Formats: sequence, C-alpha cells, structure tokens
Amino acid sequence: MDWLHKLLFTAFLIFAAAIPETEAYAMVTGTVICDQCKDGQRSLFDYPISGIKVTMTCTNSDGQITMSGEQTSNWFGSYSMTFDGTPDLSNCRAQVTGSGQHGSAGCAAAAGPAQKLILTFRMFDIEMYAVDSLLTQPAQPMSFCPKPANPAPRPVRPVPPAPKAPHRTPPPFKLPPMPPLSPLPLMPPLPPMPPLPSLPPIPPMPFLEASACPHQNWTMPEYKCYWKVVNRDAKVAVVFGPLAARRYGTDMTLWEGMQGRGDPYRTLLREGTTALLNSYNSLQFRYNAISVITHMNMALMGSTRSVLLTALRFMRANAGSDKVTCKFTPCK
Repeated sequence: MDWLHKLLFTAFLIFAAAIPETEAYAMVTGTVICDQCKDGQRSLFDYPISGIKVTMTCTNSDGQITMSGEQTSNWFGSYSMTFDGTPDLSNCRAQVTGSGQHGSAGCAAAAGPAQKLILTFRMFDIEMYAVDSLLTQPAQPMSFCPKPANPAPRPVRPVPPAPKAPHRTPPPFKLPPMPPLSPLPLMPPLPPMPPLPSLPPIPPMPFLEASACPHQNWTMPEYKCYWKVVNRDAKVAVVFGPLAARRYGTDMTLWEGMQGRGDPYRTLLREGTTALLNSYNSLQFRYNAISVITHMNMALMGSTRSVLLTALRFMRANAGSDKVTCKFTPCK
C-alpha cells in the first residue's frame, strides 16, 4: 500500500471515529456579491453582502419543480443548504430572489442569470455542490465607479449647408524640368558584425511549477529549506487569527501544529498548515494563502463535521493527483 492509500485510509479512520453514525446528505454552498458598479462582473469595488435571500430549485424534463430550498447569506456573504440523502442536484439552479428580513436595501436587486450547481466532492455518502457567485446591484452605480470607456455621443444639431461659391477652373500648372542627377560615389563595404555573446541559461523557477506535498514531506529534515515564507516557530494564533488562538492557544507554533493527529481539530490544523505551505511554494496549488486561512476560520466557527470535511479537503489537495506531484528535492 503506497503512501496515498495510507493517507486516505487514515482519513477514513478519523472520519469514522469522530462521526459514529454518518448520515447521507448533500450540501450546497455559494456567495452573494454586491456589484456596486453595475458592470455585471466582480471587480475591485465589489464585496460580499449579507441578508440576501437565495432560492435553489430543481426541475424535471417537463419543467416541473421537484425540489427547492431557500437560505439567506450570512455576514461573510456566503450561504449553505443541506438536503437529506444523496439526491442528484446536477439539474438544479440557484438565484437571488430578494433581501431577507434584515437584508441590505441598498444593494438587493438581483442581477445576472441563475447559476447551475457544480459537484465538487462526493465521498462517504456526502455530496458537496458549489455555485458560482450570485450578483446583486444597487439602483444606481456608486459615484466612485469608473466611467464607461465609450460614452454615448451627444446629439448633433444639423447645420445648414453653406452657399456654394461659383466654380472657377484654375490655370494649368507646369513643373519646371528637374536637373540631371550626378551618380553617387560607391561606399566601402561595412566590416562584419562581431558574434553576439551567448546568454546564460534561465534559472529554474520552481514557484511556477505545479506541486503538492503532504505533511510528511514538510516535516522531513532534508526539506527544511522549503520553509521560506513562514518560519517553523511562527505562532498559530498570529498566522490564522483570533479564532485559532481561542482553539489552540497563543503559544503553539506551526511546527507543533504539524504533529497533530487523532483529534479532529488537531488534524484540521495539521492539514491547514500544510495547505498554507503548499500555497506559498507553488503558484498552481489548488488553494491560495487567503483561501486557506478563510476556510480554516469558517471551519472553526462550524460543527465538528465541518471541521472534518475541511480537513479532508485540505488533505486531498495536499496529496496531489496524477498530474500534480511533490516537486521537493533534498536541500544542499
């Protein structure tokens, strides 16, 4: 059994130990964004908005609704819906249907078409679906938004044509004859150009390569030189924020967090720290640094099941795939 199978088997044991009676269910998650400039796409001026009502509907081949759900976005602009069993939600769509009881009335108008659900994860009778960002818009674009590049032209008043002057034929113009040209003296041949010097080879750039390494590699002494952006002795509370400080204390280091196992929250810290290191090491890693910290904090605010699911997602990303492997080489 190779290390990948061992890793998945360990994740199964952790999942089974923490949840004795796992029930099948499907979860739908997404985010609602306020499109302040009303340009129909996400930009620097847009932000997640809370209190927006989102409705998910599923239809059959006859167009009749077979399943539906409704949820309101939270303070982070995200929402989630849970359904018992493992229904097929591939033909379902989510859309903004208005603002909730405490929603923001300044940016609550639905914009854009309904988004289709995308299956992102399926294991242990658990299905995870994601929805592309849903947009809401204010009544008018904000004053700080950039103006359109091609504004509508102003109406031009017709100008009456000027009276035509009488046409007069000018006298023919003749050019004077050109004097004969004297032959140019021959130029001496130019000396040959010296050969260009050879350029040195471009050094390798491992940051641009796709790489994903599990926590076992990050804790090996021969790979300690890859801890470049963050230090082993950096505090977990400083890197991941106040929620992590409340759960793990203010004295635990990242190196100590990499040794955790058995407990769901220690497993989350180990895999989250590994995902953060991988995001700094490879530009093509599945998560960037900001999304790793965001998913960690959202899991710490949720239930034990949410902690295990987030840890499992990090574990799958850290394990790589057939096309993405660990690109570590021993340090010199």
